[in-house]
Amino acid sequence: MYLLDTNHCSHLLSGHPTVTRRLELIGDGPVGTCVIVRGELIFMAQLSQQKITNLARINAFLQDIYLYPMDEQTADIYGSLKAAAIRHFGPKEKTKRQNVVITQIGFSDNDLWIAATALQHGLTIVSADSDFQRLQEVQAFSVESWWQPEPIAE
Repeated sequence: MYLLDTNHCSHLLSGHPTVTRRLELIGDGPVGTCVIVRGELIFMAQLSQQKITNLARINAFLQDIYLYPMDEQTADIYGSLKAAAIRHFGPKEKTKRQNVVITQIGFSDNDLWIAATALQHGLTIVSADSDFQRLQEVQAFSVESWWQPEPIAE
């Protein structure tokens, strides 16, 4: 069971061959994303040069994929995960941790929500972001990437 992060959804939308092939190999296997990723994709389309076209492509893509919602359990996992990340990566002095903003230690709130969704449903996050590998130091969960960077021509 896979939870696609924004970068892999973008690669699928653009037809990246490696990511598309991997999805085809899974076939009818459980692949989804979450409302946070939906929001990020809509945001990207709203700022793009081809807003109408990109919004239509995103909406068509999202109709064919399961969309995990957020609920109270997701929020509880998110809160615990965020606190654990700040304890692990933030200042060691307890009083200084209270004022830490999660981005100061290299994470985005959206990535924490995505990780919370994956933890709640026992999903493997599919992402090229290194944030998730770092977050595994705090909480065990599965992460993989289907995307490979193109070799640099010399």
